[in-house]
Order: sequence, then structure tokens, then C-alpha cells
Amino acid sequence: QSKSDYSLFVNKHDSSFTAILVYVDHVILAGNDINEINRIKKFLDDSFKIKDLGDLKFFLGLEIARSKAGISICQRKYALEILSDIGYLAAKPATTPMDSHLKLSNNSGDPLPDSSSYRRLVGKLLYLTTTRLDITFSIQQLSQFLSKPTEIHLQAMHGVLRYIKSSPGKGLFFPSASTIHLKAFSDSDWAGCVDTRRSVIGFSSYLDDSLISWKSKKQTTVSESSSEAEYRALAATTCEIQWIV
Repeated sequence: QSKSDYSLFVNKHDSSFTAILVYVDHVILAGNDINEINRIKKFLDDSFKIKDLGDLKFFLGLEIARSKAGISICQRKYALEILSDIGYLAAKPATTPMDSHLKLSNNSGDPLPDSSSYRRLVGKLLYLTTTRLDITFSIQQLSQFLSKPTEIHLQAMHGVLRYIKSSPGKGLFFPSASTIHLKAFSDSDWAGCVDTRRSVIGFSSYLDDSLISWKSKKQTTVSESSSEAEYRALAATTCEIQWIV
């Protein structure tokens, strides 16, 4: 059982490697030894009576496609469902999720009469960031105002939705021809938050050309210079690399 994810179980024997990921009554079984996979499936079926759905194609809103070039993962159906729920399927597409010069604050705009729909929408979009690095920063910005969202925040949210409309099938691609080479990139603004003057860090890490983790988060303390903000971003990135290793 993995210490970092209690739902993940791995088994190594010589050159054989098998992994099982469990979510309630959904199970993903993967490995490089088909005989071991068949043995585990028989063991599980004898114990619990499982239903084998074959090659993985859909799992908790994730759509998985395979080819000789690699594996593609996206949430196209889930993204279209979000757009359909709020009537944005026919919206005009946008080329970017948010204006880079936009500075949101707690006091910008008039409060929404009903904030529950805003909170539900942020929650749905947070799950969409499972495969969408490109909207992570925007959703991080919008999720700061869940307690008292305003019309300005909702307008910014609609901009993100229009961007999703332009490319609902964007996602992750893991090439089959990859090397075990870990690399990462980090960045930070300085005092980007109007209300707290705290900086926002961002990083992404790759295994060769495969994106495997990313984050956009406000720093816990105020940085006194842009250099300090950048060092904090590097420190967070270093911690992530050490955890992956």
C-alpha cells in the first residue's frame, strides 16, 4: 500500500510491476505483465465478483485514448456537461482563460444575490483542472472569493467558461517513447493579491515530455521582494521534485 496515496497498491517481482488504484467500487489495474494481471483479476473475482470492463476508456469523468504514440487523457464530456448546465454551449469562444492584467479583489463589484451557483461552478471547474493545467491559475484566483463573490468575479468566471468552450477536449498526453528524466519549471508574481499583498507561485513538473504535476497557490506569507517570492516558488518546486523522487 502506498504511503502517499492509500488507495494505491503496487506489487513488484523481478521485472514485473503491477499497480491497482481503488476508488469506492471502481478499480484500475495496470502493469507490464499480462499473466500477473490475469492472476490478480481472477483473485479479485473469486473474492468479490468483479466485472471486467476491458481496456481503460472512461474513469470518473476522465476519458482515456490509446495509440502507438502514447496515451491521451482528457475530460471533454465533463467539460461539455458544465457548459450545458449553464447554457454556454453556444457561447462565443475565448482565446485565453483570463485577462493577464485583471486584478480581482474582495471589494471589486457588487455582491451576487445568490452565491451558491458560483461556489458550485468553482467546485466543478476545480475537478476539471485534473487534466487542464491551462486553467489552474484562473481557477485558483476565482476560488479565493467563495464566501462573498461579486458580479466582477462571475464575469471572470464566464471568461474561463468561454475559453473552455474553445477547446473542451484539451488534456494530457503521455508519449510511449519517454525517458526517465525529471524536470520542473517554476514562476511567481510579486504581491499579486490585491487584498493581502501576498505572491502567487506556480510550478509544473515533467517526466521527460509528460506533464505529471502542477500547482498554482498563494504564498503563506508576504514576500519583501520579487527575489524572495521567486525563491519561495523554487523551494516549493524543489519539495515537489523530492516528493516525486
